[in-house]
Amino acid sequence: MRHLETHRTHRVGWLRAAVLGANDGIVSTASLVLGVAAAGADARGILVAGVAGLVAGAMSMAAGEYVSVSSQSDTERADLVRERDELASSPEQEQAELTAIYVKRGLDPALAGTVASQLMQHDALGAHARDELGISDPLTARPVQAALASAGTFSLGAVLPLLVVMLFPASLLMWAVSGSSLVFLALLGSLSAQAGGAPLIAAASRVTFWGALAMALTAGVGALFGVAG
Repeated sequence: MRHLETHRTHRVGWLRAAVLGANDGIVSTASLVLGVAAAGADARGILVAGVAGLVAGAMSMAAGEYVSVSSQSDTERADLVRERDELASSPEQEQAELTAIYVKRGLDPALAGTVASQLMQHDALGAHARDELGISDPLTARPVQAALASAGTFSLGAVLPLLVVMLFPASLLMWAVSGSSLVFLALLGSLSAQAGGAPLIAAASRVTFWGALAMALTAGVGALFGVAG
């Protein structure tokens, strides 16, 4: 029988990294551009600062994602090694533990024992990884995938404000970069919501609000230092 339902949990790993990267790329680069522009820099200085921010940010996102997700992956592997040892040394106790998990979820003890027994005969480690440790293949930590997704989407997000810098004269940069970046953020929130099956308006509003706040604060700091200078 064909399974007709569509689920999106398999997208959680790469979607989280992609949204984080693109959002950070737009917000950090636009904020940097606005801060430098508010301080009185010329168009070339603004563009150089933006490009430097893109390169540094992409590398930082890749390294940060790789390190953090690798830590998660190391923890998962350590738990699986421990579980494998426990299954080898005390299989009866592990089956009783799995049975108790199914009883807690609503099965009667006899049926829970049968289910635990059959699952352990089929794939004991897989059953315990999924139902005891909460480790499943769609949600397994993938450091390289997360790093590439974050770096790539950060770069794509950062390019958008830089294109605006190249297209508009210095006198209009403040309004052009801030306005276009808010539009980019709203589109990003809508696309991520559509990919994850979440409400579009709530996601777009959330991303746009925090992006606007970051750009306003950075522009304020740039203006303050520009006046002080």
